[in-house]
Amino acid sequence: MTWLGCMIGAYLLGSIPFGVLIGRARGIDIREHGSKNIGATNVGRVLGRPLGLLCFFLDMAKGAIPVLVAGRLLGTLGLTTMEAGAGDLWLWMLVALAALAGHMYSPFLRFGGGKGVATAFGGLVAMWPVLTIPALVALGSWILVVMSTRVVSVASMAAALIMPIATLAMMLLGGSRSEPRPDTLDLLASGSAPLLTTIGIAGLVLWRHRSNIRRLLRGEEHVIKSKN
Repeated sequence: MTWLGCMIGAYLLGSIPFGVLIGRARGIDIREHGSKNIGATNVGRVLGRPLGLLCFFLDMAKGAIPVLVAGRLLGTLGLTTMEAGAGDLWLWMLVALAALAGHMYSPFLRFGGGKGVATAFGGLVAMWPVLTIPALVALGSWILVVMSTRVVSVASMAAALIMPIATLAMMLLGGSRSEPRPDTLDLLASGSAPLLTTIGIAGLVLWRHRSNIRRLLRGEEHVIKSKN
């Protein structure tokens, strides 16, 4: 019942449309401006960078808070994949996915929502130590791609694809030096929950970027303008 409560709470918290609320506080419906998305990128584009950053951190917190609470309550926070039980790991991952589902399919927006990048990052980086480093690697790749292409959607999709690769690399290369190294199959079995979760999140993020992909193919995608 504790896990079920955590998942319901995660979904409800994730469903709070902070981008819409920030827009309303400024007298607009953000869904009618810019790319019409409720996420931080569009909020920043329409209302300015400070409010875009505020939206990013609020959306990120929607993913991080329920994951931290669930991990603390159930004792998975701070455990490696080998130390935590496979069942508990799967339930922990479901809490993060519930928050992401709330953001993408909010009942407050008739089951519409955002693209989930900030909320996914918040949930994954909060999974210490299982997914914290892979999430930071994905963030680093996002920054590099934004700097090189100046297209946020490309950076977001690239980061989503890199996340499972970084997760697999950490599973295979990580481990304690003071203890015998587990067999590769044991590592893959114990890490199946985080690996499959990051693959699923990558698929969801790409799916939610369908319109961006179409604009990219037409050469019409939004580009961050350089300041002269």
